[in-house]
Amino acid sequence: MPTVSVKWQKELFPAVEIDTSQPPYVFKCQLFDLTGVPPERQKIMVKGGLLKDDADWSALGVKDGQKLMMMGTADEVVKAPEKGPVFVEDLPEEEQVVAVGHTAGLFNLGNTCYMNSTIQCLASVPELKSALLTYTNSGRSNELDQYSHLLTIATRDLFAELDRNVKPVAPLQFLSVLRKKFPQFAQQHNGVYMQQDAEECWTQLMYTLSQSLRSSESSEISGAVKSLFGIDLVSRIHCAESGEESSETESVYALKCHISQDVNHLHEGLKRAMKSELEKVSPSLGRSAVFSKESSISDLPRYLTVQFVRFFWKRESNQKAKILRKVDYPLELDVYDLCSDELRQKLQKPRQVLRELENEKLGLKTKQKIDTSTGSDGDATMAEASEGSSGPSTNVNPEGASSQKETYPTGIYDLVAVLTHKGRSADSGHYVAWVKQESGKWIQYDDDNPIPQREEDISKLSGGGDWHMAYICMYKARLAHI
Repeated sequence: MPTVSVKWQKELFPAVEIDTSQPPYVFKCQLFDLTGVPPERQKIMVKGGLLKDDADWSALGVKDGQKLMMMGTADEVVKAPEKGPVFVEDLPEEEQVVAVGHTAGLFNLGNTCYMNSTIQCLASVPELKSALLTYTNSGRSNELDQYSHLLTIATRDLFAELDRNVKPVAPLQFLSVLRKKFPQFAQQHNGVYMQQDAEECWTQLMYTLSQSLRSSESSEISGAVKSLFGIDLVSRIHCAESGEESSETESVYALKCHISQDVNHLHEGLKRAMKSELEKVSPSLGRSAVFSKESSISDLPRYLTVQFVRFFWKRESNQKAKILRKVDYPLELDVYDLCSDELRQKLQKPRQVLRELENEKLGLKTKQKIDTSTGSDGDATMAEASEGSSGPSTNVNPEGASSQKETYPTGIYDLVAVLTHKGRSADSGHYVAWVKQESGKWIQYDDDNPIPQREEDISKLSGGGDWHMAYICMYKARLAHI
């Protein structure tokens, strides 16, 4: 990698390394970190004119020790007035994040929207970030390979950087380690890094974190990924021809929504995916036979991930083709009928408690609206009860004594993130993350550009054309306090 000096205004940066395997846009991101000049404002003089974002380094002939000239103005830092109101721009960046209501975007480092959208969805899970914070740089066990360890550290650091910044972040370190751990994400075509499948990135990252946190010395986080995202399935396998029957259990990190001409809604696709046929050797018949497999959920996670199976391999064109069919999905998902009989029994009481609480909240709101003019103490009590119903598990009884209540799953989930794909092939097009903030507002993370969205527009990402359509949905469990 050649090392160059860069002159900008009156400043000289004497040793800036250029990774010629990355597009010039990455080099501009490095200069952005040094100067504060956004990549789109940078004008860098090279042989043949200005340096373009997608130029070929080998054709530019940049030599080691060469001096480059850069022009462009940095983002202005608004100074706080001596007196008067304090504006968001005047706050420290950590406080700006709170004021703005969302975290930073991510620069696209050359067809990396698949990675950016995955990171933004997973970074919205506070419990995952808490588990990663306890993972130390020296926490690698002998069972864990070096790149899994480094990728876990890079994930932890990138999540933290997103939380404390408003300006876009360049995920250089994360991308570098991701490509070393999983070389398929370093595939190139004509010297340009190729677009990749976001679901594959999601799955590989989830698997890596589950392995590294499981091998951690801290017992608190050893099962973090499993408890947060793991779905336990129990399956009945039956052969109609021989009468053989068996059962098996497995853990997965996502449910599949199979799409066909008969599937119009997410729930229908999930039900279809729970039933399948497989061919295997029948001991009693002494040959291969067809077995039916029917699965149900035996344990629910805190966050339920659903993948729409939109891509399939098309032999004629020798590439992944996309199913554009519209499949609606709800903001509230109830998976009760996908659960095993044993789990349904466990869910009945929490579901009843949740229903009663929600009915009570509706009743409180109605009464509160009627009694608003009275300003009585009773109104304050009702407001506190309404606000506290979805808060922590510590509740206050009428006498004012604090009582600890445990939380139980109900099988009901609320949508908190959607990863969409726009285009006709998994290996092209554009990926975007749509994430619900703690405030309840939705933000569309289109790489480095966070855009506020209305909740009613989120459920419209259901497909049927060339617009953004849901590829992965993440739901958060609605718990009952008992």
